[in-house]
Amino acid sequence: MIRPVTLDDAPAITDIYNHYIADTTVSFETQPLTAAQMEKRIADLSASNPYYVNVDDNGNVTGYCYVHPWKERAAYSGTMETTIYLKAGEEARGIGTALMKTLIEECRRRGYRILIACVTAENTGSVAFHKKLGFEQVSHFKKVGRKFNRLLDVIDLQYEL
Repeated sequence: MIRPVTLDDAPAITDIYNHYIADTTVSFETQPLTAAQMEKRIADLSASNPYYVNVDDNGNVTGYCYVHPWKERAAYSGTMETTIYLKAGEEARGIGTALMKTLIEECRRRGYRILIACVTAENTGSVAFHKKLGFEQVSHFKKVGRKFNRLLDVIDLQYEL
């Protein structure tokens, strides 16, 4: 079931996200977050932006997604950056697709024009996932991130609503 996020989801979202911080190059953050830090992020983001979670039959959060302004300048209004994370082991079960379709439709309803997904280039699963949803690759930045003593490329994918 997909529903809007609540602050009570912060511990589960923190657990999901911290895996990507600690064990992968998917997130460029390098320090795990506390539930209190995540709660503040959720409150700030969800106050004015779509933010959804997927919960299983037992009420456990298995994934989340949201958008935020891509850039802060007024000329970029209507262009939003997407974020999606799934609990480890929940991939390829349709959860991500359902979350993103819900997010895309809400963004369309709100009158946004463009969605941007910023993805680590070596995360080929995410690149393929976004392309399957209709996102087009529009950039490839080389060696712009550093994590685990490695230089990493970043790809931007764009979806026109």
